[in-house]
Amino acid sequence: MKRLVQALKDDNVPNDLINLINTILVSTKELSFRVGQGFLSGYHGTTLDENIQGEIQKKLDVVANQLLKDIILESDEVKAISSEEEDDIVAGHEDGKYLVSFDPLDGSSNIEINSLVGTIFSIMPAPADKKADDPSMFLQPGKNQVCAGFVLYGPSTTLAMTTGKGTHLYTLDRSHGSYMLTHKNIEIAEDTSEFAINMSNRRYWLEPMQEYIEDLVMGVEGPRERDFNMRWIAALVAEVHRVLTRSGLFTYPLDTKKPGVGRLRLGYEANPMSFIIEQAGGLSMTSNERIMDIMPTDIHQRVEMILGSKNEVEKCLSYFK
Repeated sequence: MKRLVQALKDDNVPNDLINLINTILVSTKELSFRVGQGFLSGYHGTTLDENIQGEIQKKLDVVANQLLKDIILESDEVKAISSEEEDDIVAGHEDGKYLVSFDPLDGSSNIEINSLVGTIFSIMPAPADKKADDPSMFLQPGKNQVCAGFVLYGPSTTLAMTTGKGTHLYTLDRSHGSYMLTHKNIEIAEDTSEFAINMSNRRYWLEPMQEYIEDLVMGVEGPRERDFNMRWIAALVAEVHRVLTRSGLFTYPLDTKKPGVGRLRLGYEANPMSFIIEQAGGLSMTSNERIMDIMPTDIHQRVEMILGSKNEVEKCLSYFK
């Protein structure tokens, strides 16, 4: 069983990128411990403050963001960072080669019920001709990513990551503090009988999505002629991890509550998850285009998402045609 650094070297990942990935993962090890402490950590509850997304911050959101920010900016390889919890980008080193975007604690609404949460990160090349405090550097399509990953803080701490050479799973070995390669080249089955969606929003979905989900729910008596199971954990890291490990479809569609405005953040959530899913043989789309082809216009831009098993994603998209 290989340690993460050796696995990356075997994939011919550049040393400077390996060093940056290691730096990011140092913060996730610390965060894994703090999440695992639960109420003993002293960070449960809310701050009563809103982040740039208009969401009430959990105390652990703030701690996680500060932890990642401080550690990542220590790397000379980082020109700037962008966080879901920060209003603006934060400049790093002018000569840095990479940009890092992250959601420090995805699924933080699950903290109080001791359910799954995680950290999502994305690494892109930094334009050499722009200043470190220029937010336009981050306005790149997701296909420019050189690395994407998420860490799931569950019964075990698990890392799913890609550098463009397949998606691999690593498990944190708490006995010596290293991420160990446990599943190489994950492959998502093209067909599935499992889907994940927030059914409480059903009355707000656009008509094609309502029709698609209705056909799934009808099971063997409906046009799909087989039964489907529904799952919902309310944490993107958990939903995507399930798709990686046993296939499935996850969607957070557009709805009429905020017409034309998606739920998920393009830079911090949708792009990195799309890279991970596509490198495992799945698809990640909006209802009309590939997510990683989207040219962002704002660092906090939101999108809809339909991702997972290739054939089921394509079946879902057929309802929008």
